[in-house]
Amino acid sequence: MTQASSGGDGSGGRATGQETGYTPDPQRWQALWVTLVAGFMSLLDVTIVAVALPTIQRDLDASPAQVQWVVSGYALAFALALVTAGRLGDALDRRRIFLLALGGFVLCSAACGAAPTVTLLVVARLAQGLAAGFMAPQNSAFIQQLFRGAERGRAFGLFGATVGVSSAIGPLAGGAILGLASGPDGWRWIFYVNVPIGLVAVLLGLRLLPRVRRSGRGHVDVPGVLLLGLGVLALMYPLVQADSGGLGRLWWMFPLGAALLIAFAAWQRRLVARNRQPLLDPRLFTTVRGYAVGAGVGTLYFVGFSGVWLVFALFYQHGLGFSPLRSGLAVTPFALGSASAAVVAGRLVDRFGRLLTVCGLTGVIVGLGGTALLLRLAPLDIAPWVAAPVLFIGGVGSGFVVSPNITMTLRDVPVRMAGAAGGALQTGQRLGAAVGTAALPGLFYLVLGEGEDYRGALTIALGTALIGMAASLVLATFDWRRDRLARGSHRTCPQELENDPVHSRQT
Repeated sequence: MTQASSGGDGSGGRATGQETGYTPDPQRWQALWVTLVAGFMSLLDVTIVAVALPTIQRDLDASPAQVQWVVSGYALAFALALVTAGRLGDALDRRRIFLLALGGFVLCSAACGAAPTVTLLVVARLAQGLAAGFMAPQNSAFIQQLFRGAERGRAFGLFGATVGVSSAIGPLAGGAILGLASGPDGWRWIFYVNVPIGLVAVLLGLRLLPRVRRSGRGHVDVPGVLLLGLGVLALMYPLVQADSGGLGRLWWMFPLGAALLIAFAAWQRRLVARNRQPLLDPRLFTTVRGYAVGAGVGTLYFVGFSGVWLVFALFYQHGLGFSPLRSGLAVTPFALGSASAAVVAGRLVDRFGRLLTVCGLTGVIVGLGGTALLLRLAPLDIAPWVAAPVLFIGGVGSGFVVSPNITMTLRDVPVRMAGAAGGALQTGQRLGAAVGTAALPGLFYLVLGEGEDYRGALTIALGTALIGMAASLVLATFDWRRDRLARGSHRTCPQELENDPVHSRQT
């Protein structure tokens, strides 16, 4: 197999003829599909389990707090691993880390399915989330490594479609599996289904994923790992405990987490000043065009995007009496619109840039706002059908948000930093998702408790989600206007990063 270069390209979507040290891997597209399948499984498992929680609670005789950890424990472990895993992939060998993590994910999926008690299920889910967190940043890093020019935009388009669809289709997939695998242990197939797919992906990955020759051993910033990990844990733990009063009981962890992250940033700047290798180079946010804005857009968007699916599930299943499968089918138009638009957006991002994100966010706001209005006003027996076309418009908008934003955020990042940069981007998205999944259902129940007004609860919760999306739109619009003023300039990687001796020692 042709060896893909690990040198820092930083071209960010320009012609390959302008780059040096890059030889296209003839199997790059096949390798991409391996990583996308693995990424789809890991992100799908964030939401697919939610519809099975009542069944799991009954079959394993678990308390509500215990069964909630089946979902929140996975999300927490996933987020904690991302930046460290990305840095390890940059410094050591992302192919090996990806394959080991994928194998671990398969084993943990089997352990989840076979768990005889809720305690063992939670432990297996924590390990599964950790494995998923080690896989995730390698996906975007492989795209940085394998693709250049317009091909990179198309590859990121497929990656964005994977992120958007896996998040939106989880309730439908979970409902379908529960519908097919009936009986007291039917929920176990939600985990078992990962095993054959994951094993095939491991075998194909061994054959297709590129190897990278490195001249020396990489260094991992252990103090940085601890500061970042504890900071993310302090911010996320009260959120994942929100259903059991974590926000009120553990409020002190939020300022503690902020202080730890400030200390982490100061430590990273100190390492750079001393010409040493940081866990996450702060110059990504100050000198790499579009990275800071893209991370902010993604984080704010996922605050609203992630929570709405739980709100829809609560409204359809408890308010309208839908089955899990029918509830999933009701939100399928959004997933279809998101998937189709994300692939197209990957081909258009080089031409239209941040304008795609601005238009996409506008479409999501119109689509979800219109859906909330129709579900509030239309007769209940036809409301889901009437809302479906408007929800599809929201999905199309989402496809023009996730995919282009990932492309524009990461395209100018040097390949040697791609794993850490992708991990940091996804950490922001996971934090945003944690806020959304804690706040929106909580708000839904708060409004519902005043009079069983499911329509009113849905309207208030979706309206709150739109506030986060509107904030993301403001930030994207600012960046688009700034881009227009800077039109004509080359998007190249800053030379201070490209030629930096700290990072040159990694390859």
